[in-house]
Amino acid sequence: MIERGRMMKKVCVMGHFGFGEDMLNGQTVKTKIVTTELKRQLGADQVMKIDTHGGARILPKVVFQLLQAFRRCRNVIILPAHNGIRIFVPLCVAFHRIYHRNLHYVVIGGWLPEFLKNRKSLSKALKTFDGIYVETNTMKKALEERGFANVYVMPNFKDLHILNESELIYHHTEPYPLCTFSRVMKEKGIEDAVNAVKRVNEQCGRTVYTLDIYGQVDSSQTEWFEELKNQFPPYIRYGGLVPFDQSVEALKPYFALLFPTVFFTEGIPGTIIDAYAAGVPVISSKWESFSDVIDDEITGIGYAFGDFDELCTVLKNAVTNPQLIQQMKCACIEKAKKYTPEAAMKVLVGEREIL
Repeated sequence: MIERGRMMKKVCVMGHFGFGEDMLNGQTVKTKIVTTELKRQLGADQVMKIDTHGGARILPKVVFQLLQAFRRCRNVIILPAHNGIRIFVPLCVAFHRIYHRNLHYVVIGGWLPEFLKNRKSLSKALKTFDGIYVETNTMKKALEERGFANVYVMPNFKDLHILNESELIYHHTEPYPLCTFSRVMKEKGIEDAVNAVKRVNEQCGRTVYTLDIYGQVDSSQTEWFEELKNQFPPYIRYGGLVPFDQSVEALKPYFALLFPTVFFTEGIPGTIIDAYAAGVPVISSKWESFSDVIDDEITGIGYAFGDFDELCTVLKNAVTNPQLIQQMKCACIEKAKKYTPEAAMKVLVGEREIL
């Protein structure tokens, strides 16, 4: 198809690429891996990109680029978060009235159903999209209960090396190494992880666990984390950033991943996909979509959301019966196969044949 002398591209992806900066937050990572997989399946010359990194400062440029995308691409995929959705969804609908393109919204995280609760005009606009792709069945059901008929489940995914059973690492002696592997911020429960390990070690009268904390420190919480680090005993340390393509190697030596999130509306956290690929079971708070992601006592152990005491109890039980955790490793690598690019992207580029 030709339009104004230009060959039409199949798709434009608009999202937070963070060009020029090495950003490892969930929004940036997912935007990049969705785009990479589209290029692999459709051809690099068929994919156009628009980077929203820069916020209001670059908004005029982004609006112009989006208009060009509607002129030049058959499909427009957007991956905005809370602020961007209020701007770009109405814009897409307005441009769609002129150019009649296919509109797709790939949702990052689990926040959308709650966010739309009292936003009728935004909900109405999103109902005109060809597809809204959410990470879990819990999210799909919540949106369908509000009248959406265009919602599909596309799990979060990563292009990772999934370990073979022969590569799994088992632990037979104390201390058992634990880690967190998410953005370093209060909302991810980092402080709960630190305090739980400290409490269990103190109650046992010896160092039964070590804890390594990995991830990018949230720029607004550096002072809090510096204060927290000053209280670290020798068995807790900050390990810094791990490149997203080295996550499996970094995680595979660990006994378990701690994921004590206090974000109730998490979707499918990328860190859990990393852990599964590395054969590392997950000890997690039961956020809204917990059961969509973790098979309790099969790929991990859950505890009541926000219940610090129960987290400590789970850790104490694991010390007395470490085999409870170890026996989950094979199930984790099997579960990881659900979150490969090929498996997850079928709904967008395969099953519905829309791109």
